[in-house]
Amino acid sequence: MPVIAPADIAEPPLSARRRALEVLCMTDARAKAAAARTLYAALRVGAGIVIDPDECLVADPTRVPGRPARPELVPPQQVERRRSIHTVAGRANMIHALCHIEFNAINLALDAVWRFPGMPLDYYRDWLRVADEEAYHFSLLADHLETLAASYGDFPAHNSLWEMTDKTSGDVLARMALVPRTLEARGLDASPPVRAKLAEAGDAAAAAIIDIILRDEVGHVAIGNHWYRWLCSQRGLEPVATYAQLAAQYRAPKLRGPFNFEARRAAGFDEDELAWLTASAG
Repeated sequence: MPVIAPADIAEPPLSARRRALEVLCMTDARAKAAAARTLYAALRVGAGIVIDPDECLVADPTRVPGRPARPELVPPQQVERRRSIHTVAGRANMIHALCHIEFNAINLALDAVWRFPGMPLDYYRDWLRVADEEAYHFSLLADHLETLAASYGDFPAHNSLWEMTDKTSGDVLARMALVPRTLEARGLDASPPVRAKLAEAGDAAAAAIIDIILRDEVGHVAIGNHWYRWLCSQRGLEPVATYAQLAAQYRAPKLRGPFNFEARRAAGFDEDELAWLTASAG
């Protein structure tokens, strides 16, 4: 009988959804960003990785999501008031807030991958791509923050984005409706004025990062729109009325203008949805 050397034994393929959960539980922000990017790179080249939509995964709720000891998480009203954007400290404060948003966005994308079984393969591929791009955004902002004599964790931050992710953990339809299409879509509206302020303050590097983020976030919101509508179709639901019902049921924040209609249209919002948004915003 031939002897089988250890090197001849094939490694079992890596479960993409299980690995997404492992990365979600990581507490080091930089390591999490790097791991999210490595996971998507492996998926793209088919390097011993598989997606099993029916795999049953269970998480330790005390570890989801993994986050560093800092920043301190406080209620939104207790977050430090923004300083002048024309000072280094003021720009650091703003970049830190954006960095924290992107860190949470890595978590929510990874959570969308592992938590919801039974979706089409493209759903998982889409959200792994989002995790990769959010990790890229986080790294860009974290690097820039260090040029301003600060680091991620130096300022208090709030947890609103993850709180809605947690509230919608029981229903993928609610998740698609209220995280990418609501909270992340707010970034489409907020990015142009933030970019203008940074550019006017002379921080061309930060303004260029915002350009990258806005470009990619259009795609992320489009992914949310696509899967929201797919789920509505599967369940026989009308998208606009269903969104209004879910926003009320989960107490989603009321969106206020001005809205970036150009970016929202590029992200897949149709005219009925934009009309409802305008009317509900008052």
